[in-house]
Amino acid sequence: MKRRTFLQKCGSLLTVLGAAETEWLTLGNRYNEALAQSIPRKLALLVGINQYPECPDLIGCLTDVELQRELLIHRFGFQPSDIISLTNEKATRESIETAFIEHLVKQARPDDVVVFHYSGYGSRVKLEMQETEQNALIPVNGRDDKQENKFVNYLLEETLLLMLRSLATNRVTAILDTSYDTPSNSLPTSLRIRARPVAAESILLAEELEFQKQLQEQITNEQPVIVLSATSDPKQLAREEQLSGFSAGLFTYALTQYLWEATPATTIQICLSHVASSVQQLGSKKQQPALLQDKKNQLSRTLIADILLPNTTVGAEGVVTGTEDDGKTVLLWLGGLPAQVLEYYGVNSRLTLVTKEASNTQMVLRSRAGLTAKAQISSLDGTTSLEAGQLVQEAVRVVPRNIGLTVALDTGLERIERVDATSAFATVSHVSSVVAGEQPADYVFGKLPEAKNKDLAAPNSTMVSLGRYGLFSLGSELIPNTEGEAGDAVKVAALRLAPKLQTLLAAKLWRLTENAGSSRLGVKVTLENIGTLAPRALIQRETLRTQSAETSNKKSFNPELGGIPTVSVGSRIQYRVENISDRPLYLMLLALNSSRTAIALFPWYKSTEPELSEVKPVLRDMVISPGQTLTIPQTTTGFEWVVQGPTSLSETQLIFSTAPFTQSLIALEAAKHPQGEQHRIQPLISPLEVAQAVMQDLHNASAVNDMNGTATDSYVLDVNHWASLSFVYQVV
Repeated sequence: MKRRTFLQKCGSLLTVLGAAETEWLTLGNRYNEALAQSIPRKLALLVGINQYPECPDLIGCLTDVELQRELLIHRFGFQPSDIISLTNEKATRESIETAFIEHLVKQARPDDVVVFHYSGYGSRVKLEMQETEQNALIPVNGRDDKQENKFVNYLLEETLLLMLRSLATNRVTAILDTSYDTPSNSLPTSLRIRARPVAAESILLAEELEFQKQLQEQITNEQPVIVLSATSDPKQLAREEQLSGFSAGLFTYALTQYLWEATPATTIQICLSHVASSVQQLGSKKQQPALLQDKKNQLSRTLIADILLPNTTVGAEGVVTGTEDDGKTVLLWLGGLPAQVLEYYGVNSRLTLVTKEASNTQMVLRSRAGLTAKAQISSLDGTTSLEAGQLVQEAVRVVPRNIGLTVALDTGLERIERVDATSAFATVSHVSSVVAGEQPADYVFGKLPEAKNKDLAAPNSTMVSLGRYGLFSLGSELIPNTEGEAGDAVKVAALRLAPKLQTLLAAKLWRLTENAGSSRLGVKVTLENIGTLAPRALIQRETLRTQSAETSNKKSFNPELGGIPTVSVGSRIQYRVENISDRPLYLMLLALNSSRTAIALFPWYKSTEPELSEVKPVLRDMVISPGQTLTIPQTTTGFEWVVQGPTSLSETQLIFSTAPFTQSLIALEAAKHPQGEQHRIQPLISPLEVAQAVMQDLHNASAVNDMNGTATDSYVLDVNHWASLSFVYQVV
């Protein structure tokens, strides 16, 4: 069918939809203006719904829209006038479909860029005369109040795919931060789920089916479309979380944060690999983002630059949004900072202005509220003018020394149980407790499901409720080895967790060093599975600021699916480390294995000189010279790093510094770990002390002056002196 005929058909659909609202009629002029343009245009339709008339409110969908809007404008060069946002009561099914036709279908031409985003509830619906259920997005008017309750006014995922294929351009990206299934049992959690139960005997309104039928008749184009989904399986749950002063979908935040820092060399699969790792570390262990129809269209290797046309080849942690006080105060949007870093991004942190020419302009952070911040200019060279839209990059990170761990108490606990748990956690150093859902937290304390508690309760217990207590991730996955004994009192169960909580706090500290996007040290690291043949690459991470066409990960590494890789129990693994900077780099490796036990690489060294043969092994810094590549741990056959069970997630942090890890080695020695004669991966006896020593070593390496006393109660880290890369994989 010819393009003109199709557009005429789309126009007739407005009558069927009954949604030709006045605000959309003005888009005709924009369409005519677009036809006269010779350069690619960038159009976006963003949908976010927090408030549903008949469903519990969501809390992060409007933030998702804001996250996408700021990213598209400041990172990818979209014009604000070319982005339409439909939120809450405006996001009816009719309005969404009408806006799609008027704003996207009627305006987009070949080579234009189109982005569609949806954040809100999803569900499943069975159509008449069909056995299988279909995925559907729930608009704000998902239930038609004028009809019987069995009628639902959903937007089918298949309808959306047809609309995406109807566009004249192949530079199309859709982001769906929703899910379609709900769990059969309730587990302790601090995250909201973006899915509603399937409505029994529900009937889809005829208008939606008619719209889909007309699209199917008109579209002969089977070109693939890029649809990034918050989940990779129908049973997975898309979740949203309370973060530092705001709430957002885990997938949307992780995706937009990575794209702020990424460069055009990034492929979709590399992007999803990073995003999946971030989602896991934010607490949703079983949510894995994916590219829909990946196996069919093989689009995962497509470069981000090919579909979104970045406005610049330089990544950033934020952007200038305005000024106050006659230009003395700078307003910032910090969407490029990892969530775990943003929460503790302290006053006096410094950022530099990105300009075409070399610039010495620095800004000092004075306050932050959520993703927005205010900073003062500490130095401004005479050739640089400050204006909205200019990107900023991290220069100095300031984080407090007194960071603690927050445990959320599941709302399913009785009041007396929560009181006793609060009292118990108050006695554990660096640990505090809150009620789940009321404030941000790191983990959740609650009860195991009844099925696992059955027949385990102790007889004659005086507890309010029998069962076993445990520690859960924010997404309700039980932390290995944290379930208590049947019939334990709440205080006993909570206090038993003290050693594990100290370990998890240590991991929280070393995650705060993550700076793959902002580090100025050139480092590339590959996690490899050592088989009988050549080592097989599983994950690759590198510092993005130092990336070049020659070193880009798109040329040297292409994961098959771009998600969380799997490693079998018993596999032998190693890290291949490349120093592509001009300075020697010192290395520390810290990790949480799949049992959530802290482990580390111990660089034991024993002299081989004959006269020193009796000298005891000592710990010595690992140093990687400029241009050198090392595999670690450096061991002999039979002493490799062998992956242990249970089957769960494992995460590793490789931390690099321009100065020796003096305090860290002292902390390792003080714990009296078993000695060896070469590199060993061993459990950390005092993980918190070691993590604090690592932070102090990075602080000492940075040696930043003129911090107005900040150094006394904070760690001050300079991006020119440290790099930290995170690796997450699933043990199976």
